[in-house]
Amino acid sequence: MNSPTATSGPRNSVALFFITLGLFGLYLIEFGVVGILPSIISRFDISIMESSWLLGSFALIVGVCGPFIVLFIGRFDRRKLLALSLLVFGITGIVSAIAPSYGALLAIRVPSALMHAVFFSVAFTTVRALFPPEKAARATAIAFVGTTMGMVLGVPLMARFEATLSYEAAFLFSGIANLLAAIGVWIVVPRSDASQRASLGSTVQVLKKPALWLALVQGVCVFAAMLSVYGFAAEYLERVAGLDGQRISILLVVFGLGGVIGNLLAGKFLDHWLFRTALLYPIALSAAYLVLFAFGSATFAALFPVCLVWGVGHAAGQVVSQVWTVSSATGAPEFVTSLFASAGNFGVLAGSTVGAVFITMNGMHGAIQSGWMFAALAVLLVLVSRLGPFRTTAGGANTAPAVQEHQTAAP
Repeated sequence: MNSPTATSGPRNSVALFFITLGLFGLYLIEFGVVGILPSIISRFDISIMESSWLLGSFALIVGVCGPFIVLFIGRFDRRKLLALSLLVFGITGIVSAIAPSYGALLAIRVPSALMHAVFFSVAFTTVRALFPPEKAARATAIAFVGTTMGMVLGVPLMARFEATLSYEAAFLFSGIANLLAAIGVWIVVPRSDASQRASLGSTVQVLKKPALWLALVQGVCVFAAMLSVYGFAAEYLERVAGLDGQRISILLVVFGLGGVIGNLLAGKFLDHWLFRTALLYPIALSAAYLVLFAFGSATFAALFPVCLVWGVGHAAGQVVSQVWTVSSATGAPEFVTSLFASAGNFGVLAGSTVGAVFITMNGMHGAIQSGWMFAALAVLLVLVSRLGPFRTTAGGANTAPAVQEHQTAAP
């Protein structure tokens, strides 16, 4: 339900910009370490398996704690929650730059992990409340560009700062981006009215829907398939292709551009073919991994199209699994979104951990093998959604009303 502040005036458009910047900053904090992973491994003298916990521990905290935190934030002003979360993200980025040990770096990331689900869930609910119904879906789509940019362009930007300036500069960049977003959110986002929020009892009723649980497990597999390889992107390009930090950062930018294309394509397909898109996405990702497997050791120039294809296949996963999940259950949007965030982060944990195990056993190509395994499971779960107990909106139709509310493709 939109609040009385639901207008499309300039102030709300500026608020949308800062929320989008905040989503970029959130994903920069979580995934930015991927771009500088070789430097972190060298700086703290750790193994691939140990380094996987930079993503894994963050994801575990979000996955376990996120939904419980979101259940009890209904009485708080959304503006304060958004600004506080961004302040925590900003401090995390700045302090990470001076972390004296790997253990300290892991500990510094804990507060941001605790605030992840809060910001992610409240951000999208706030965006929908800022605009009238006929413009809410478009605004949500624009906000989701922030998450895409954080995942597919934030990583190469971190790598670029580390390669051209310093290790510390990369973390400072992530911190400053979040602090700017925090200031903007505090100034322009209006206060919210908590009196219209759903009660705790009505919110948890959504957990009774089998289709939601199936979609959440499928989301875990999609993210695991993505992060099995993406979590070690810089290390893969260094070891397999023999590239230095500057060339890796350039290729990750190409990867990010491919990700933007993939996100836009996924949004267009989801508008018309929800089930088919959810089914075919893991297959498309597996095909992208086949290209990477076949040509990953090619020359620097030849890796441009390889990374572009990889990026197209990778980035669509988040939008596909989010739309698939929210279409499986209507009602309690903040809570359902937090459940999706938890599922995604459990997938990050599974992908980064199993990917590291496969790499330890089979070399860097083990990351791709892990990705293929999780992609196959994701395909199987989408097919299961057509069975009787799970055949609801997500499993039994090509489109759904929920898709329109939560559409994440750029307009």
